[in-house]
Amino acid sequence: MNPALRDEILAILAGANDMNIATVRSDGYPHATTVSYANDGLILYFGCAGVSQKARNLARNDKVSLTINLPYTDWGEIRGVSMGGRAARISEPREIEQAAQFLARKFPRGVAEYASDGMPGIAFFRVMPEVISVLDYRKGFGHTDLVRDHGDP
Repeated sequence: MNPALRDEILAILAGANDMNIATVRSDGYPHATTVSYANDGLILYFGCAGVSQKARNLARNDKVSLTINLPYTDWGEIRGVSMGGRAARISEPREIEQAAQFLARKFPRGVAEYASDGMPGIAFFRVMPEVISVLDYRKGFGHTDLVRDHGDP
């Protein structure tokens, strides 16, 4: 991947707190929700109730689409990413702890009580992007750069 483009993706991930994630419902319709996330490079982590619609959807179909956008007040400053990838529920205790630590570092107030592996009912997920589209209106209205499978754009 182009290093400048990777740096732009990482800057967007660092500058935002929430992502809109779409999963596939059992009836085939998309189910879009907003969740807070943390990242380790391009790998995203989030938690949700283990009995939530999102968790049930991911148990059936691991495909996700998501968007992350930086705040803006002028359309000429819109920056964000759109990703397609696979989400996996984390079950290994060490990785659960790692995901919880990423989330607690990003959200130090209040998240610690939810981000511990001792918190019943919380499921942690890892999202591995396969396709990333970087939206940057500073380069022109609707400008995007596409990255596939972490390869060159």
